[in-house]
Amino acid sequence: MMRKPVVLITGAGGEIGHGLITRLAASGRQRLVTLDLTRLEPEIGRLVTREFTGSILDQALLERILAEFEIDLVFHLAALLSTRSEFTPVMAHQVNVEGTLTLLEFAQKEGESHGRPVIFVYPSSIAAYGLPDAETRAAAGRVHEDQFTQPTTMYGCNKLYCELLGTYYARHYKQLSAAPAASRVDFRAIRFPGLISAATAPSGGTSDYAPEMIHAAARGEPYDCFVRPDTRIPFMAMPDAVEALLKLAAAPRWQLTRTAYNIGAFNPSAEDIRAKVLQAFPDAAIGFEVDHKRQGIVDSWPEDVDDGAARADWHFDPSFDFARAFDEYLMPAIRARYASAG
Repeated sequence: MMRKPVVLITGAGGEIGHGLITRLAASGRQRLVTLDLTRLEPEIGRLVTREFTGSILDQALLERILAEFEIDLVFHLAALLSTRSEFTPVMAHQVNVEGTLTLLEFAQKEGESHGRPVIFVYPSSIAAYGLPDAETRAAAGRVHEDQFTQPTTMYGCNKLYCELLGTYYARHYKQLSAAPAASRVDFRAIRFPGLISAATAPSGGTSDYAPEMIHAAARGEPYDCFVRPDTRIPFMAMPDAVEALLKLAAAPRWQLTRTAYNIGAFNPSAEDIRAKVLQAFPDAAIGFEVDHKRQGIVDSWPEDVDDGAARADWHFDPSFDFARAFDEYLMPAIRARYASAG
């Protein structure tokens, strides 16, 4: 019996996975297989061909998927996020690094089995950077991919190392062997900024102070932002993040000059975000109570990133600037979400 061609999405139950499944299902061109620790929400689950529940570290489970499906494209979203990774660094390494290595080897075997490279799309992070102090951060301006790659967190170390692992599988795997065309992995990574979604609640990322403000205001709950008012990092609306993943996956290999790309859309301060939320929810109680651990993490990231390579190579061009992201995407959807829940 012939295996069925599909797209594999790991960590499909998260914020990016929801948007990605919705977009891919709407196109109707590809069958979707997902892998996550828990089952998808029913309205998302009905859009996929097959749900697998389990760990990306489960070799037997991956062998079952390999035996049943022919996978040409992998979106490897499964990860332990930044704040939790600091509290459980060993588990973070197991999930984020060993899990990615397992999936890269899986993709290599899959590519060998059907004789062509598997496109492997990996969401990396601004956490891959590590600026040493506030003066350097202020002077750095828009940071490009090869600057300040000395992350200070376990999550950042994981992400940067996995970018390097992906580059190894794409460019150097079995290079010393006599096997022709040894590598069967076409690895492509995006270093995401902070992502803000209207469809899902924030899930504990270090940049989640922005969506947490909005969701708390919409619920009528007070919120103390855990970073200083002047804190500034790049952000992006979730639809643009999903569109970027799809665009990078679809780009011809010959157009790509890198394996890892920066992308960004807008970089407001925490006070700018607070002011924007208060425009929509004038009675919201939003203050500041700095969590010095998380503040330190954010202070090691750039205030903005240079995404010129993504714009040149695969025509990245976000639809949502700061005003549009809040006024046309976030506020209407989040208002509707909590109105229907109430």
